[in-house]
Amino acid sequence: MADLTTDFLGIKSPNPFWLASAPPTDKEYNVRRAFEAGWGGVVWKTLGSEGPPVVNVNGPRYGVIHGADRRVLGLNNIELITDRDLQTNLDEITRVKKDWPDRAMIVSIMVPCEEQAWKDILPKVEATGADGIELNFGCPHGMSERGMGAAVGQVPEYIEMVTRWCKQYYSKPVIVKLTPNITDVRKPAEAARRGGADAVSLINTINSIVSVDLDTMSPHPSIDGKGTHGGYCGPAVKPIALSMVSEIARAPATHGMPISGIGGITTWRDAAEYITMGCGNVQVCTAAMTYGFKVVQEMISGLSRWMDEKGHTSIDDFRGAAIPNTTDWQYLNLNYVAKAKIDQDACISCGRCYAACEDTSHQAIAMSADRTFSVIDDECVACNLCVEVCPVENCITMVPMQAGTVDPRTGREVQAKPADWTTHPNNPGAVAAE
Repeated sequence: MADLTTDFLGIKSPNPFWLASAPPTDKEYNVRRAFEAGWGGVVWKTLGSEGPPVVNVNGPRYGVIHGADRRVLGLNNIELITDRDLQTNLDEITRVKKDWPDRAMIVSIMVPCEEQAWKDILPKVEATGADGIELNFGCPHGMSERGMGAAVGQVPEYIEMVTRWCKQYYSKPVIVKLTPNITDVRKPAEAARRGGADAVSLINTINSIVSVDLDTMSPHPSIDGKGTHGGYCGPAVKPIALSMVSEIARAPATHGMPISGIGGITTWRDAAEYITMGCGNVQVCTAAMTYGFKVVQEMISGLSRWMDEKGHTSIDDFRGAAIPNTTDWQYLNLNYVAKAKIDQDACISCGRCYAACEDTSHQAIAMSADRTFSVIDDECVACNLCVEVCPVENCITMVPMQAGTVDPRTGREVQAKPADWTTHPNNPGAVAAE
């Protein structure tokens, strides 16, 4: 049976599923319930400096993008860091960690970009017995306007500087949480490594306005007739997060750096995909907020079952397995040729493939008088649009052409030897093919 136990930076947890720093991890009551439900660890909602507590809005804090079935696809929030007293949080963290020693307890921190502020809070956090800290350099709203959160995460020099302070004044693992609101996520990751970070976590929320109320003319969520940008998370951000994770895992300057994956993880499959991209664990928020803490039980059983089917005994067996197959466009095999194929027995004659291809693609699907749909190989470029719009799974597939056959669209023989843009004759900078 698969062993889901993880060892991330020496921090052991019974499974790779951690709750991300967010409303679900704001207090002792929540975290105890999460551990009882089966979560392997939590990142406690971000703590701030000692003094007057942060003030959150007393109105709607969330806006949502729904699918046609009211499923939550993306969630926007304008909530700030914890608005509870620092000492209250520290006392609760101490109690929970004492009662649940086998679960990972990470504390998220965000204080002003001043050495003394970090020097003051770090010993207090260390005294709780927590396993490590996560530096919140990603929050895109409210705190960023105060010179914290994403305002730090967008400046590599600040990331390196603050990380160094934390490594100086704190003896346990330091995780740097990265903002996606940046052009090249590799730069802040490199800065975190230079500063001595033990790992990075990503992504934090994406700066967003999810919708506008056309009656009140204010963005959602609306506070007394006015709205603002917030942080976007949920299933919709997963593709962006996976890409950024892959960039850090692949880059020579950050290759091998431990990564905690965050962004749209809703099922065991999502988690497995992040792990194949090099993540040592995953952090979840929106799924728990949508379905409750017990959603982790489905994640645990699903991942365990899949690992058993594949013969994996631990997540290390497949961690990073997709990285060698993740590359830049210029290295894709341009000699690979495929054609769409429609399974007529599975086809329900809805016509969506025809409409999509005829109107917006390559006019490579024909429709007969009796609504039989067929692929025109002479026009098909295997773009995959028909596969993606078809409502019947596996009704349309892409079938590779064998080497030595002739592509009817180009009239050229399909080559067995791979070739990419770096050697292509149309590339003015091409290197000579061997």
